[in-house]
Amino acid sequence: MRHHDFQPADKFTLCPVEFDKYTDIRTLRYCLGATMYMPGTRNFHSEIVSRKYPGLTSLVLCFEDACREEDVPAAENNVISLLNSLNEDIASGKLKKESVPLLIIRVRSIEQFKSFSARLDHDQAKMITAFNFPKFDLSNGEEYFAHLKYLNEKLNEVIYGMPILESRAMAYIETRTEELIGVKEILDRYKDLVLNVRVGGTDWSSVFGVRRGINYTIYEILPVADCLKDVLNVFSRNNEYTVSGPVWEYFRAEKSMKFGKLPEKINQSIFKGKTYINDAVDGLLREVMLDRANGFIGKTIIHPTHIPFVNGMYSVTEEVYNDAMQILNTGDGVVKSGNSNKMNEARPHRNWAEKVYARARVFGVIKDESCYTSLFVTENDK
Repeated sequence: MRHHDFQPADKFTLCPVEFDKYTDIRTLRYCLGATMYMPGTRNFHSEIVSRKYPGLTSLVLCFEDACREEDVPAAENNVISLLNSLNEDIASGKLKKESVPLLIIRVRSIEQFKSFSARLDHDQAKMITAFNFPKFDLSNGEEYFAHLKYLNEKLNEVIYGMPILESRAMAYIETRTEELIGVKEILDRYKDLVLNVRVGGTDWSSVFGVRRGINYTIYEILPVADCLKDVLNVFSRNNEYTVSGPVWEYFRAEKSMKFGKLPEKINQSIFKGKTYINDAVDGLLREVMLDRANGFIGKTIIHPTHIPFVNGMYSVTEEVYNDAMQILNTGDGVVKSGNSNKMNEARPHRNWAEKVYARARVFGVIKDESCYTSLFVTENDK
């Protein structure tokens, strides 16, 4: 699979690369993009086979917040059935393996992770890219990854871990630093199994009794923004880990978005308080641009209409791509950019350039900012 595979190649000056769960982790960790969460009880088989949602490349099947405790056994059975059905569809030729999104399972607890994973055989494990570990902290982190390592060895299969940082201990200022540094030490021991670090903006908002409204971004909710800042400080140094942006909670599905009438300059339009698409999408776009500016890669989503907006905004413009390549190809010193509008410093800008290059390979390169809007359009919008 690849991002924007429903778009014609001529929209890109550099097309996105293909990937699957076996892609080198140095690339795969940038590939998650818009990761959609679904309750584990939801039968999602027909949507996957029919490719109902263009651009869906990563899907989380949730046994935790999206699933009532009494429904967990049914959710487990449903996920096992889905894995079996997808394997059968691939074997029969009904479904191409590359059409199956990266499947991620969000477990409820370490105990439930152990009991559910004990049911898996090798064929089922082949369909699983990763497990989400909720409320990941010093009290459970080592046990989660130790069992994940055991599972990889037992099934002779690569399955990654994706810790979710959302605990109260990380929210509280007096314990946050110790928790974050301790968690990083755990992840460093299992680095080859860590696909992505995720953050729980909703849980941290709950701690402080706040919730961002549709006209605010998470960066304007100061106690939560403070948590996110510290997570990035610890985990994104020197591009050691990719950290994904928190979930956007609002959606408005409209049959026609009238994309052709939108302003070309998103950055100059979306922050001015005027309606760009609608309040829900405008809020998402604002937050994704701030996610991207701060170094987050990808975003948790709750509705398929978010997919093209998140993945579209992670594409790279030619000017940014050319700056990154100039930096990576310059040994030292300062050079004037190809557009003669900025200076590119080889050493200070190198980490940024490496991240841009990875994004460009995964999400593609477009001519300029006016092309973003064309990436928002899917077959369902025409």
